[in-house]
Amino acid sequence: MNSFYTEDELNDLGLRSYGKNVLISRKASIYGAEEISIGDNVRIDDFCIISGKNMIGSYIHISAGAYCFGGSTGIYMGDYVAVSSRTAIYAESDDYSGAALGNSTIPNEFRNVISGKVVIGKYAMIGTGCTLLPGVTVGEGTAVGCMSLVNRSLDEWGMYVGIPCRRIKDRKKDLLDIEKEFLKRYTV
Repeated sequence: MNSFYTEDELNDLGLRSYGKNVLISRKASIYGAEEISIGDNVRIDDFCIISGKNMIGSYIHISAGAYCFGGSTGIYMGDYVAVSSRTAIYAESDDYSGAALGNSTIPNEFRNVISGKVVIGKYAMIGTGCTLLPGVTVGEGTAVGCMSLVNRSLDEWGMYVGIPCRRIKDRKKDLLDIEKEFLKRYTV
């Protein structure tokens, strides 16, 4: 027996849309399902939280314990993205400066919510324990090393690490040819 929702259970979640071969763990938490779109061949593992506006492409794996807090602003993931365990992605966050109260139990008139769409480009890989803050773009083909803080947008085809992360080298584009071969073999 596996712990993934059946097709009927996926229908009952009320997702905005979802494709073929979508595996979502019954131990994942989905909030605001009507704002969540999921492509084909997606796997979302145990203890993930997917909330608010999320557009998840195809051939994506969101590993155990990852959090995607889209709020009303949104998170967009291109195809072939890998999000490792214990990663947290925030499209919205409270202002921590002390200029406003912070947390979701406080009326908005007393809060200063910082928001910005988070875009994770095609082929990107996010290592375990990373944090992505509102408004960042992780460029196509970019890899973010484990336990990195992404507090600004990252250029395409780079490898980034650190707190805050910085580019350490270029990432190979061999996977563009690998994708072509993959699609020849596995798509109709």
